[in-house]
Amino acid sequence: MLKLTFSGHESFHCRNLWLKKGYDFLRENHKFSEPSAVVDLGVGKNMVSSIDYWMNSFGLAKKNNKFPEIAEYIFGKNGVDPYLEDNASLWLLHYHLITENFASIYSIFFNRFRKLQIEFNKNQFANFIKGKCEETNTIFNGNTAKRDISVFLRTYIKPHKLTGNIEDIFTGLFIDLSIIEPIKKFDEEEIGWYKAENKDRNEFPAEVLLYSILDNNNYSNSISFEELLIGPNSPGNIFVINSNCLLNKINELVSKNKSITFTDNAGIRELQLKGNFDKLDVLRRYYEK
Repeated sequence: MLKLTFSGHESFHCRNLWLKKGYDFLRENHKFSEPSAVVDLGVGKNMVSSIDYWMNSFGLAKKNNKFPEIAEYIFGKNGVDPYLEDNASLWLLHYHLITENFASIYSIFFNRFRKLQIEFNKNQFANFIKGKCEETNTIFNGNTAKRDISVFLRTYIKPHKLTGNIEDIFTGLFIDLSIIEPIKKFDEEEIGWYKAENKDRNEFPAEVLLYSILDNNNYSNSISFEELLIGPNSPGNIFVINSNCLLNKINELVSKNKSITFTDNAGIRELQLKGNFDKLDVLRRYYEK
């Protein structure tokens, strides 16, 4: 495992419109380091740094003066969903946030920590991060980890305690995906526990599942069901879906495409992709419905 990276968000979770705002800003050949960025983006200096951080975390920033194809596809001039009105776009961004691994806490949580415990509190997650830092010779800072966990949770969960800042309450980017839920344990008054449980997610688009498979360079044309369910950066890990949901989505893909087959021989289950696939064409079939 490579060294882990934390902080950089300035304690701001990513707001719904920040990625579109950041994309447009970079498209006009601006840089976040420019003194005028505060005026151009209409946010404070720390928020400018935060938008810069999130663009990189989602893998949407320019590299070699060129946007990644997913950035153009969602937010470009003819982008399919620049204002993120479709949950499919949120699932795609959630996927890229984890697989980009610029903000290590997301990959740690979905690929590793959640395998050990579905229900957790902040201290347990912080201790797990500390252990991973020790494994990778990464300097661990308790206060930094605490801030990262707070931002992480605000990305997925609507705050339990209402504050005067409405933006803080409703702008967690992935709240509508219901991936992580607050729970009460031991009759505590405060909600200090959370749950991220693999579920049937009927609303989850099969096309996003196929996109994630095609985007994973570790997959060949034949992939075991087990690898798709629990392997590194697998659909099961990232999209928090159970085996029944994964099987249903695979069957949906098979029914729509003759170049996709799924076999179950003597308990060995395998997905096979025959021919060439374009992952963005796969998404177009969804967005053009």
